[in-house]
Amino acid sequence: MESDSIISAIDAEIATLQQVRSLLVGSGKPERAITRKTSKKLSAKQPKKRTLSAEARKRIGDAQRKRWAAKKKSNAVTPPKATKKAARKPFPERAKKAMPKKAVKRILTPEARKRVADAQRKRWAPAKKLKAVAPTRATKKAAPKGAAKPVPAVTMPEAPKAESVS
Repeated sequence: MESDSIISAIDAEIATLQQVRSLLVGSGKPERAITRKTSKKLSAKQPKKRTLSAEARKRIGDAQRKRWAAKKKSNAVTPPKATKKAARKPFPERAKKAMPKKAVKRILTPEARKRVADAQRKRWAPAKKLKAVAPTRATKKAAPKGAAKPVPAVTMPEAPKAESVS
């Protein structure tokens, strides 16, 4: 008997859903008065622009500089002299904002320069071998012209030139 009560509950639910559907579909087009009211309710307010205080910006900047310093320390690369000078001289807040930031010139260490040169030599080695084996234009031009051309075994006599009548 329990299944009969479940079925009757489902039938009642279906009936209510059909009534709601007929109400929604029956009108066809929404009324203007309703759309005006709903459009006002649906329009979302734009969020206020959030700004950080100077103190908060400074705290965030200091924390980021601290992270960068830790990363540089872990890489064990000595910083260029320009950054050491900049770190020694503290600037007032206004002067920092007004001054444009200069890019620090990056210099390869002698070890890195040697590695790059060795890698480049390794890349060019096959091309140099081919160039040494193949004759170049300069060697072709240096050879005498008569020796480069094969001489025919039988020479053909020249055809007699026709005399022009004047």
